[in-house]
Amino acid sequence: MTRKLSQLFLLPFLSLLLITGVWVTPAHATGVYDLPKISAGETTWVIDQGDVLSFATEKQLSSTLANLAQQTNNEVRLITIRRLNYDDTIETFTDKLFTTWFNNPETQANQTLLVLDTVTNNSAIRTGENVNNIMNPEIATSVAQETLQAPLREGEKYNQAFVDASDRLVAVLSGQSDPGPPIIKEINTEGTFTTAEETDDRSATIWVVVLLIVATIIPMATYFFYVGFSN
Repeated sequence: MTRKLSQLFLLPFLSLLLITGVWVTPAHATGVYDLPKISAGETTWVIDQGDVLSFATEKQLSSTLANLAQQTNNEVRLITIRRLNYDDTIETFTDKLFTTWFNNPETQANQTLLVLDTVTNNSAIRTGENVNNIMNPEIATSVAQETLQAPLREGEKYNQAFVDASDRLVAVLSGQSDPGPPIIKEINTEGTFTTAEETDDRSATIWVVVLLIVATIIPMATYFFYVGFSN
């Protein structure tokens, strides 16, 4: 009887270990080679691996950027990813992606990559030499850090963010005057939003507590059922 009771108590705890072991496995991070390979001249303009853009927005962006490429030979690609590798920043990831897709100065010349990590909402931009002659680094940085970021700070408005960034890039790369960054209103957000890490930690605590309670109740209920059944 003692052996049977030990097995009855052991099984729930083994289940708990398996569940928590699976649960705490880190979410799959995105590396450069997790994205489809793009070459200069290809007609893929938007890759939404972060799954934050609507179908209508993707279609609109793709049409706008296809027209830009046809009219000016300047190619802009907009990328969202879900999570970076631990040894990457959004800047290093964007640089790696740029040189992987376009591996020489000739293919890089007319290229622009705008990349967003949707876990942190950090963004970066990388441009080729010909693009730099049209759009200076200050404007490029402003597109990534102001135009794209403003709607995200207002409430993670991803569709608006990428449409706004696309419109500004298209204007500048088409030879029009730079419309400039959006007007930013001062909003006190201190203590309002939690980081992804804080959210993950809070969820982890809740799940561990729930699982511990379940792991305690199940063997007790099993024991009383077994004793009652034996009598």
